[in-house]
Amino acid sequence: MSDTPRRPKKPETTLVVTASEDLGPGMVRLRFSSEDLGAFAASTQTDRYVKLVFETPQGPVLRTYTAVEPDLAAGTVTIDFVVHGTEGVAGPWARAAAPGDSIVARGPGGGYAPDLTADWHLFAGDESGLPAIRAALAALPAETIGYTLIEVPDAAHEQTLDAPAGVQVAWLHTDGTDVLLDAIKALPWPEGRVQAFVHGEAQTVMHGIRPYLFKERGLPRADVSISGYWRRGRTEETFRDWKKELAEAESGTA
Repeated sequence: MSDTPRRPKKPETTLVVTASEDLGPGMVRLRFSSEDLGAFAASTQTDRYVKLVFETPQGPVLRTYTAVEPDLAAGTVTIDFVVHGTEGVAGPWARAAAPGDSIVARGPGGGYAPDLTADWHLFAGDESGLPAIRAALAALPAETIGYTLIEVPDAAHEQTLDAPAGVQVAWLHTDGTDVLLDAIKALPWPEGRVQAFVHGEAQTVMHGIRPYLFKERGLPRADVSISGYWRRGRTEETFRDWKKELAEAESGTA
């Protein structure tokens, strides 16, 4: 018998679709209602996420998504889904979802909210990181300065993104190179303490951008929230294995 303590089970909330909205060719926004959003009562992080439970012929599978705008009084919450045609489990479900459809959400979890004492902010990611970046921008005061860089396939995937006037927003079109890393390296670097939030495809984020921020820019880990939300060519299950292997290798336990 293992002596490893089990993690406490995350609370489960049943979410019912109330509306669907296309945000572009690659993203669908679903609005949900729930009789009880009590699990979200203490959740203040802007990268708040839930694990959605999808029933498949092979059994239930979990997919992780950012949950934004939870309103406990109204019993509503919103989730944006990246959709790649008929590929995957969650995207096709979201594209076909209609009012009355329901799904179970486990969580929420989260670990980041903007530090308003930082001198400036850096946000960077692809479409998978966009919902959390949008939520963080909404939490910033009007006088905030910084940069937001979002990588998308092409101009058709750009979206309306509200940000303080001092936060410059740039949409980067994928061209087969490390456009996100190159764009970060090209930024003028203001004086003062920066807080960075960088989330997207794991190879780009963990092997490209992370070394640049920590080694070349010398940012302290406490001022950086950085993680891969997905890995090209992997399902979420095999991606979790990859993240575990990466963590073990970096800690010297592999």
